[in-house]
Amino acid sequence: MRNIKETFTTLEYKDSALVLIDQRKLPTEITYFTCNNYKDVEFAVRDMVVRGAPAIGATAAYGYYLAAQEFAAIPEESEFLKRLRDASDYLEQARPTAVNLRWGLRRMGILAMNHKDAPREELLILLKKEADAIKQEDIDTNRAIGRIGNEVIPEHAVILTHCNTGALATAGWGTALGVIKEAYHTGKDIFVYADETRPRLQGARLTAWELQQAGIPSKLIADSVAATLIRDGKIDCVILGGDRVAANGDVCNKIGTFMLSVICKMYGVPFYSVVPVSTIDFEIESGDYIPIEERDASEVTHIRGVQTAPDHMDVYNPAFDVTPHQNITGIITEAGIIRPPFKEHIEKIRKSLSEAT
Repeated sequence: MRNIKETFTTLEYKDSALVLIDQRKLPTEITYFTCNNYKDVEFAVRDMVVRGAPAIGATAAYGYYLAAQEFAAIPEESEFLKRLRDASDYLEQARPTAVNLRWGLRRMGILAMNHKDAPREELLILLKKEADAIKQEDIDTNRAIGRIGNEVIPEHAVILTHCNTGALATAGWGTALGVIKEAYHTGKDIFVYADETRPRLQGARLTAWELQQAGIPSKLIADSVAATLIRDGKIDCVILGGDRVAANGDVCNKIGTFMLSVICKMYGVPFYSVVPVSTIDFEIESGDYIPIEERDASEVTHIRGVQTAPDHMDVYNPAFDVTPHQNITGIITEAGIIRPPFKEHIEKIRKSLSEAT
């Protein structure tokens, strides 16, 4: 067994504010961004101070709590609830693709409605406890996912991962990178290739940094190198995350995921998406209906503020793409590894969740 200690905290509520590690500054600078109100939280999500579907879900929950604090002095119940709904809608629009943002806000909203007649101070206590619970549940879920996902990692595996799915993308430990860390923690002799993940370089800036922090043997590659490594038989499996999973098993993830899935299918390389069950959107039939966020052109025309493209060049910059379930070997969750037929097995999870509530 190897010991892995996380040396940073992705998000923490303290001193009446939400404190986030500022992922825009990594890896050269470790600083923290303080959210004093829900509008600060919206900015942090939209500007990618915090990113990663599970981390966004927990952050949104604290954003809802901050909004409740701000409006707690409004005496009329109807106006108080209206302001909370407006704040929730405002937060939800920060990034439309990742389902955990909506999931966290809905969970907080349901609690608020169920206790709308409670004294405000009591309601605030309940909302704070719920946000704390969402954060802790994510950490516990990630550790469970890591243990389950470790089953698919062979000894001496060479793994390719895309974007960032570690503790920075969650409340702690990580999803896909959590599986990789668990494999290393349990003594497996693994090696990891992290692609840079253009245009925002989450692989180069964040995953490479986390791999170094954990002491996992690894190399950074340009995105375009991945196909050559897979073709040449140098990758044993691809393990990455997911921002929204449709009811049929289609996975929406960071742009470039679909491309990797096609190459893996061509050369018979196992391809796994790693997500908590909260990332499954049971209401969306397929990936065709997932809204894809398009981000600012400057992310492509500039790198860290340095211009790399000519002035006035048109840009297409989708943040995500959808991988069809036919290209996926399995979806690793805390409820187990979902394998084909995906729709049938995802429906079983939905029913079990409904029965539990």
